[in-house]
Amino acid sequence: MLVKTSDAAAAAATTGDYELRTCVRNSKGKKNGKTELQIDKESDIEKARANAALWEARLNVTEQSRSEYREAVRKLARDNEDLTNQHFRLEKDTMDMISFFKKKDAEKEEMIADLHEQIKEQKQEAIEENEKLIKEYSQHLNELEEKLKKRMQDFQMIQSELKMMNEFRKKKPELERELEDLRLEKETEQKIAQLAETAQNEAILQLDDTTRSVFKENVRLNEALRYHMKEAEDMKKMTVTLVEENKFLLQDKVTNDLLMQEKIAQVKRQKEEILELQKKVASLEQALDHMACEFETEKQLTVKQAVVTTETGRSEMEKLQKLLQMKDKEMNRVKLLAKNILDQRTQVEQFFLQALDQVRQEITASRAQYKQAAQDAYQRKMQMARNGQEEYPRIRTFTKNEQSTNSVYHDLEEADKWNNLQSNKVDISELTWEQKEKVLRLLFAKMNGLKTSKEEQCSSLTFITQASVAAIASPVSIFPDINPTHLVQAQGAMT
Repeated sequence: MLVKTSDAAAAAATTGDYELRTCVRNSKGKKNGKTELQIDKESDIEKARANAALWEARLNVTEQSRSEYREAVRKLARDNEDLTNQHFRLEKDTMDMISFFKKKDAEKEEMIADLHEQIKEQKQEAIEENEKLIKEYSQHLNELEEKLKKRMQDFQMIQSELKMMNEFRKKKPELERELEDLRLEKETEQKIAQLAETAQNEAILQLDDTTRSVFKENVRLNEALRYHMKEAEDMKKMTVTLVEENKFLLQDKVTNDLLMQEKIAQVKRQKEEILELQKKVASLEQALDHMACEFETEKQLTVKQAVVTTETGRSEMEKLQKLLQMKDKEMNRVKLLAKNILDQRTQVEQFFLQALDQVRQEITASRAQYKQAAQDAYQRKMQMARNGQEEYPRIRTFTKNEQSTNSVYHDLEEADKWNNLQSNKVDISELTWEQKEKVLRLLFAKMNGLKTSKEEQCSSLTFITQASVAAIASPVSIFPDINPTHLVQAQGAMT
C-alpha cells in the first residue's frame, strides 16, 4: 500500500513539475498587457495551488513513510539488541552454570577421592592400632601371666613355709617343754656341777685312781651337757627368728592376694576396653561406608541436576535461536521495505532537486530579463528626455557597485525580502522566484530533518504548502539527519 501511494505521489509530482514548467513559461508573457497578466496570474495561482497540493500530498506521504520506517527500524534495532543481549546473557549464564557444575563436580570428586584416601588411611591406622593394641595387650597379658606364675610359685613357697610354721607351731609346746626340761636339767647340772666341784675339790684329795677316772668321765659328761644346752639355746633363737619370718610371710601373703585381685580386675578391664575398641573400629568402618554411599548418591544427583539444567538451557537456546531467525527474517523484510522507501525518497529528492534547479534557472532568467527590461526602459526614458519629451530620469547603474544608490541589483535583492506580504497566510503564486526557492529549500530541509536558519524558524508566515505539513510533521529534533548518502550507508551497514 505504501509503495502504491509513493508511485501515485511520484506520478503526481511529475505532473506537477510539468505544470510548474508550463507555469514558468506562461509567466514570461506578463509583459504583453494588463489583461493577459491578470489571466496568467489567475492561471499561475490555480496551477501553483495544484502544484502545492501535490507537493503537500507528496511531502505527507514521504513524512509518514519516513516516520514509519524510522519507527520500524528503531523497534527492530531495539528488539535485535534485546535479543542479542538476551542471547549473550543466556549463553553466558549457561557457560557459567556449566563451569560452575563442572567445578562443583571436580570439587566433589576431589573430596570423594580425599575421603576415600582418608578412609583407607583410617582403616590402615585402625588396623595398625588394633594390631598394636593386641600386641601390647598380649605382651601385657604374657607379663601378667609370668608375674602370676611367679606369684603362684612364691605363694606355694609361702604356703610350704607356712605349713612348716604350722608344724613348728604344733611342735612348739613340746619343744618348749623340752627346752624347759633342758633348762631345769642345766640348772640341776649347774647345781650338781657346783656340788660336784665342791665335792671334787674335797674328794680329790681323798679319792684314788678309780675315783679319779670317774671324775674325768663326769667332767666329759658335763662338757657334753654344756654342748646340748648351747644347741637348745640356738634352737630357741631360731624359733624366735622363724616366728618373725612367719609374720612377714603372712603380711606378704595378704599383699600378694590384694595384688592378684587388682591384676585380675585390671586384666578384665583391659579385655573390656579391647572389646569396646573393636566395636568402635567396626562402627567407624560402617560410618565410613555409609558416608561413601551418601557421597556417591549426592554425586549422582548433582550430575542428574546438571544434565537437566543443561538440557533446559539447550532448549532455551534453541527457542532463542528460532526467535532470532524469525527476527532476522523480519529484519530482512524491513531492510527490503527500507530499500524501497529509500528508492522512493531518492525519487522525491530528485524531484525537489529538479524543482530547485528549475527555480534557479527561472531566477537567473527572470533577473536577466528584468535587468534587460530595466536597461531598455532607462534607455528609452533617456532617449525621450534627450528628445525633450520627458525629464531626465535618476541615474541608474546596471553593474554591482556597493556605493551606487540606484542600482538594478537593489531591486533584485528586494525580491528576497518578505516585506511585500501583508497577511499571515500567503498564496504561493504571490511569491517571487527567490521566495519560492526559499520555500523549496525549507521544505527540502524539513523533509531531510535539517535545522533551518533562525530567520526562517522565527518567521510567523504560514504558506498554503505548509499548513497541513505543520499539523502532521513531527518535530525536527526528534529524527536524525537522513539524506540519500546516509540512507545508503545505513542500508549497507545493516546488510
